[in-house]
Order: sequence, then C-alpha cells, then structure tokens
Amino acid sequence: MEEILIPLIIFGAIFGIVYVLTSARHKEKMAMIERGADPELFRSKQLKFSQYNIFKYGLFLIGVAIGIIMGGIMQEYHVIDEVAGYFSSILFFGGLALVVAFLLRNKLDKE
Repeated sequence: MEEILIPLIIFGAIFGIVYVLTSARHKEKMAMIERGADPELFRSKQLKFSQYNIFKYGLFLIGVAIGIIMGGIMQEYHVIDEVAGYFSSILFFGGLALVVAFLLRNKLDKE
C-alpha cells in the first residue's frame, strides 16, 4: 500500500504548490488591474527575474556537478572519507556557484 500512497502524496503536494502559486499570481494581477496599474510592467520585470533564475540554477547545477567530480577524486585518492568528501564538495562548489551568480548579477545591474 505504501508503494502507491507515497507517489500519490508527492504528486498531490506538487500539484497543490503549483495551484497555490498560480492562483496567487492571478489574484495579484487582478488586484493590479483594479488599481489601474499596467500589468505589462509586471511582466517585463518577471521575465528579467526568470532569466536570472535560469542562469542562477544553471550555475548551481554546474557547481554541484563539479562538486560530485571533486568528491570522486578525493575519494579515489583517499584524501577524505567518501561521504564527507562528496557532501562537502557538493556544498562548497554549489555555494560557490551561487556566489558567482550573485556577483555577476550585481555587475550586470550596475551597467
């Protein structure tokens, strides 16, 4: 029974989160229209934010991949314990990628 129940709960949770986010976005847009604000202004900011998120997550995944590779190298040469090597490398390079994304975003915003 658990083999069926767990995927259903996960699917239901994902569906619920997506539904709440889309309904909140719709309510926000309707409130903007009622106040007389231009919804096109909101869309242009959202697109720029979305492009930054794609860039940030892409860099993060590259950092995680580098962390996995470095963890494997450290484990192969017995530099550190296997679990600690993978875990610390993934966190380090993933965090480093997020910091690089933040610095690049600040540099682009200044231009």
